[in-house]
Amino acid sequence: MTSTHPDLTRNQSLVYTALTRAGSPLSAYTILDNLREEGLRAPLQVYRALDKLVEIGLVHRLESLNAFVACHHGHGEHDAAVFAICEQCGKVLELSDEATIHRLETLAKKADFAVAKTTIELRGRCAACAAAA
Repeated sequence: MTSTHPDLTRNQSLVYTALTRAGSPLSAYTILDNLREEGLRAPLQVYRALDKLVEIGLVHRLESLNAFVACHHGHGEHDAAVFAICEQCGKVLELSDEATIHRLETLAKKADFAVAKTTIELRGRCAACAAAA
């Protein structure tokens, strides 16, 4: 189980591949449990890999879930991301809207605030769960 990204270490590749194959966000401990057979034994191995993957923009941390997802969109200078999280089934969609990101950057500039990272989490129900209700 390895990634095709050429600049990743073995542990980073294993963690990234686990996240890209997952159907939902994963906690660091779930990633560790899934990768024990691949030789990962310590939480620190997973956390170091996740830190680097987040830093280079391949993975996002979902603050409200304390979990991680692989990035599915290229992001700009501030690594802005918007996520729609279904509270019923757990599905997470990564949304990309340059107009929203630009508006947030404009607001920050007006407040003389230098944005380092933007993550917006929308919580509710996906279309399938809403239709089933």
